Amino acid sequence: MPQYMLIMRGTDESNAAMMANIDEMMATSRRFIEDLFKAGVYVAAEGLDDPSQGVVVDFGGETPVVTDGPYGETKELFGGFFLIDVASKAEAVEWAKRVPAAPGAKVEVRRVPGSDETPDSDGRN
Repeated sequence: MPQYMLIMRGTDESNAAMMANIDEMMATSRRFIEDLFKAGVYVAAEGLDDPSQGVVVDFGGETPVVTDGPYGETKELFGGFFLIDVASKAEAVEWAKRVPAAPGAKVEVRRVPGSDETPDSDGRN
């Protein structure tokens, strides 16, 4: 079965709303992960640290430039993910609709190509 990543994207406002109710959000997230596990589709799930603790390595010039967070121009922050193993994109979307998220947040659904779909060193599958 294909794997899909449900990518959590938040704004400053949705992240603040989530942090205001963090205990409830964590409990709801644990229940969601239990549901994924019981359904046999759970592969992995992780949240990320505050963006102010990260850095960006920009390869736009001749040498990489490292910039400390936070990133004022970022409209949506990648806050974490759920990796699930389901039969179709439609099923992944149904799970994405159940992700515990604060108002204003988004969940991006992306298929993870299998190892048989990535090119070998000679450019062939």
